[in-house]
Amino acid sequence: MVQQPLYCRINQSVPVLDRFFSQEDPRPDFRLSRESLAVLLNLLNQDRWHGWGATIEILVFLFWLASGASYRVVSRVFGMPRSTVHYIVHRVTKEVLAIRHQVIHLPTTPEDLEVVSRGFAGLARHRAFMKAVGAIEGCHIHIKCPSGPDGQCYRNRKLFPSIILQAVCDHRGRFIDTYVGWPGSVHDSRVLRHSPLYSQSVYPPPGHFILADGGYPCLQRPLPLITPYKTPVQGVGAQRFNSHHSRARSIIERAFGMMKSRFRVIFLQALEVHHTFVPHEDGAEDDEGEAGLEAVSGALWRDQLSAEVSALEEVPPDHDYC
Repeated sequence: MVQQPLYCRINQSVPVLDRFFSQEDPRPDFRLSRESLAVLLNLLNQDRWHGWGATIEILVFLFWLASGASYRVVSRVFGMPRSTVHYIVHRVTKEVLAIRHQVIHLPTTPEDLEVVSRGFAGLARHRAFMKAVGAIEGCHIHIKCPSGPDGQCYRNRKLFPSIILQAVCDHRGRFIDTYVGWPGSVHDSRVLRHSPLYSQSVYPPPGHFILADGGYPCLQRPLPLITPYKTPVQGVGAQRFNSHHSRARSIIERAFGMMKSRFRVIFLQALEVHHTFVPHEDGAEDDEGEAGLEAVSGALWRDQLSAEVSALEEVPPDHDYC
C-alpha cells in the first residue's frame, strides 16, 4: 500500500504559497529566482509519484533554508504540523545530496575549461592568468559543539565550534568542487591535503592552476595552486602580481558571501552534527606524508607568472575574454 504524503491537505492559500502560485517574485521568500526554482524543481521532481506535493516539499525546504527560521515558525507559515516540516527538511536534504553532482562538477570539456580560464583572466584583468581555472577557499560552518573529549577540536581560531567547508568556484562564482566535514581547529592546508581534489590530482589539467590565498601552500603538484607573495612584498612586480591575483581570487569570497546571504539557516544557526559525520585522522601520518604524495613548490611558476604580469600590458576592464 502506497503511503500518502503527510501534507496532502495543506491549504495552498496561505500567503507564502499564494505568492508563489500567483507568479510573484519568489526571491523574498525563497532566495531563488523563478528560473532557478524551475531548474531545482525539475531536478528534484524526478522519480516522484505525487503531483503538487513534491513542489510543496521543496518550497518548505527552501523557505527553511533561506529564512533561518525554526521548524515551529516554518510550520506556522505553511500551516502544517512541525513534525511534517521536520520530515520534509530531512527528506529533501537527502535528495539534494543525491543530485549534487549534477550541479557541482568540474568543467567537462575543453571548451568549458577555456571559458573558465578566459573568465579568470578577465577577472584578473591580465592575460598572465589565462591558465587559472578555479579559486579555492575554506569556510567555517557553525555547529553545536559535540559532547565528549573530542568536542574542543571543533573550536576554531574565533573560538566557536565549526566544521570546515572547502570549495572551489569558477569565474562566475559557481561551485565546481566541495569537501566538507573537518573540525574547525584544523588548518585549511591540512584539509586540502586530505581532500580528493588533492589526492586524486584529476583537476586542474596540466599547465593550469587554481588560485588560493596565503593560507595555502604555493604548489606545482600534486595540486597546482598559485598563492600571492607573502608580506612584506618585495618589489613592484610582486606587488602588481598580488593585485591581479587578488582581483581574480576574490570571486570565491563573493561566492561564499552569496551563499551566506541566501541560505541563512546554515550560517545563522548552530547546526547539529553527529561526531561520526566528521573524518578523523589515524595519527600515523605526519604533515609532509599525508596522502602519500610528494609536494613540489610552485614558487618558480609564480615567479614566471609575475614576470609575465610585468612584461605584458594590462587587460582593459571592459575586455571580454568569453
